[in-house]
Amino acid sequence: MPENKLLKDYTKWVLAHPVITIILCLAMAFLAASGGRFLSFTTNYRVFFSPDNPELLAFEKLENTYTKNDNVMFVLTPDDGDVFTPKTLEAVKLLTEKSWQIPYSSRVDSISNFQHTEAEADDLLVRDLVEEPTSLDRNELDRIKKIALSEPLLVKRLISPTAHVTGINATIQLPGIDPTRETPEVVEFARKIAQEIRDQFPHLDVRITGMVLMNNAFTEASQNDMQTLIPISFGLMLLTLSFLIRGASGTFATLIVIIASVITALGLGGYIGYPITPPSAATPTIVLTIAIASSVHILVTFVHSMSDGMSKHDAMVESLRINMQPVFLTTLTTAIGFLSMNFSDVPPFNHLGNMVAIGVAASFIFSVAMLPAMMMLLPVKPKKWKTGSDSTMYKLGDFVVRQRKLLMWSMLAIAATLILFIPRNELNDVFVHYFDETIDFRVDSDYANDNLNGSYVIDYSLESEKSGGINEVEFLQEVEAFANWYRQQPDVKHVNTITDIMKRLNKNMHGDDPEWYRLPDNRELSAQYLLLYEMSLPYGLDLNNQINIDKSATRFIVTLGIISSNAIIDMENRAAEWLKNNTRHIKSAEGSGPTVMFAHIGKRNIISMLEGTTVALIFISLILIFALRSFKIGMASLVPNLIPAGMGFGLWGMAVGEIGLALSVVAGMTLGVVVDDTVHFLSKYLRARREGNYNSHDAVRYAFSSVGWALFVTSVVLVAGFLVLAMSSFKLNSGMGTLTAIVIAFALVADFLLLPPLLMKIEGEKA
Repeated sequence: MPENKLLKDYTKWVLAHPVITIILCLAMAFLAASGGRFLSFTTNYRVFFSPDNPELLAFEKLENTYTKNDNVMFVLTPDDGDVFTPKTLEAVKLLTEKSWQIPYSSRVDSISNFQHTEAEADDLLVRDLVEEPTSLDRNELDRIKKIALSEPLLVKRLISPTAHVTGINATIQLPGIDPTRETPEVVEFARKIAQEIRDQFPHLDVRITGMVLMNNAFTEASQNDMQTLIPISFGLMLLTLSFLIRGASGTFATLIVIIASVITALGLGGYIGYPITPPSAATPTIVLTIAIASSVHILVTFVHSMSDGMSKHDAMVESLRINMQPVFLTTLTTAIGFLSMNFSDVPPFNHLGNMVAIGVAASFIFSVAMLPAMMMLLPVKPKKWKTGSDSTMYKLGDFVVRQRKLLMWSMLAIAATLILFIPRNELNDVFVHYFDETIDFRVDSDYANDNLNGSYVIDYSLESEKSGGINEVEFLQEVEAFANWYRQQPDVKHVNTITDIMKRLNKNMHGDDPEWYRLPDNRELSAQYLLLYEMSLPYGLDLNNQINIDKSATRFIVTLGIISSNAIIDMENRAAEWLKNNTRHIKSAEGSGPTVMFAHIGKRNIISMLEGTTVALIFISLILIFALRSFKIGMASLVPNLIPAGMGFGLWGMAVGEIGLALSVVAGMTLGVVVDDTVHFLSKYLRARREGNYNSHDAVRYAFSSVGWALFVTSVVLVAGFLVLAMSSFKLNSGMGTLTAIVIAFALVADFLLLPPLLMKIEGEKA
């Protein structure tokens, strides 16, 4: 935005009509904020996947074929370490019955209602494994325990191998009409009956996990963040501003700018139709952090000018004259950085980027309109600031000039060393660990994973492509071989396959002779066994969750321990290769499910965000070259803009070594933010060169003395604001906040210690 008559007229009007300006800005903010009534918390992990995501489409196809797998899992641990006692089995049976009452419950599985089969003459008897637990003697308990611990469908799924923990699994079929009501309704009811069991059976430890609980955890994490992080951020920002700006009026005016920017971002997000998810719940914290930067630059120059003897009016005119262009440029580059998040394959990050970009644009308007108007009305006591050669920043600039060669090569060496550690970062997303230990779902899921079954599942639909094909001997043999292959893989906890039922039925129909615990040897027997078994099953416990309607395909479920995203993708690929090389009758099989979806989205998101960051970099580079009117300076500015992200990811590789879903957006997001300091430093440097005819050394000293303090203030505020995000209970936000704070800190160091030596190197000492 060039310094011209338009800027002078604008400044003159705003300062002459402060009340009207404030009213217009507040009206705009409240009009936008009215869209907040459309905001709602989403309660579904599927929001992380775009409608055309291939893994989501495969999973929805599987769920349309079989029953949905959303569930509530109760995990019971008796204090005596033995599930098979009358008291504990009574609790299991009671909780199983109560679980049928959970809203939208369509099926309940436990060791008590497991459909145990046995032969009686030529008949097949199918009945609950545990019928009257209170009347069981020790011999009967031992018999039931032996059956349960030898049943592949139960061990490491609903009973631990040592029988010290058991699970009750309720399958939930949510209508999907109003997820914001349905999911909390299920969770509230589940927690209520869990507490009833605790009260009635004090010897039991009762925990709850499952997909419905995970969906609800997303909402709880969002609400927790908005209730805790936003107040902390506001408090921290106020304290920081009060100390650094040294004036109550400036702090108050900045606070109003922040609030107006935040409610504008959220309100317009509501009008657009964005839901509140854990990533987008970070919008207020990020907006209030970034919104401060523009205000700080205007206020610091304003207070400096007043301390030099200018009147309040003239000081604000000078501040807007000097800062309008760099503040506009930094707003534009920051918005471009966040808009690059639209390249992400994860919709919540699209929403976050767009809402923050809206907030940043709003903060520019309020900073150059409402802030100056308010400062004209509020009392301002000019404080004496050290300027010129007496200021700390001038002394720092003089040190940089004198040590320019040492600093440039030292900074480049440090940056190169850190960048070498980037390859140490491994792609790893543990979606259960998206939540920290303050979220009950995380604690209970970890316990279930350690003691009963895993949280990770790879789901298959093994298809024969002909009606009744699952009864073919060759098909069943290949399914059995596939199950045996998976059971030999590391980290596999359980394999749920129809062939285990077939082998048990074959044994039953041969007088329960263990020698016959194998697959039937002809198609007709398989079909007869399956029909007989299905006819004997009670309502709600049929095989719709395992076989499709025309019996041409069967569901095959692999449960894993907690492993990295790369390990999951590798296992899925090896399984696909095994199927290709070892099967002829399984015509189609594709691994799917939330585990596979989250494993792939991280890698895909990194690739898409590299594209987004590249596009953002090109746009920002062109803007800087055009605005600074120097190709050489514009290109030189890329060095301190790109190096901080490389240093940050390198340090992360040294300290952590894992890059997840959220961190893949940090490079694009921070690119626009770290450019801010560079733009402000260069604008002052070039002003000294062009208006003052300074040589490069004196121009660097001038830039430090005129804008160094403001850069330090804004960087401290930005680092503090993003470190508040590090306190989030949602690990994606906490990791993103931590790494972003590291990158911004490196950016300040680069702009102070690398950019000036670089400028002096390429421009020489000529005035």
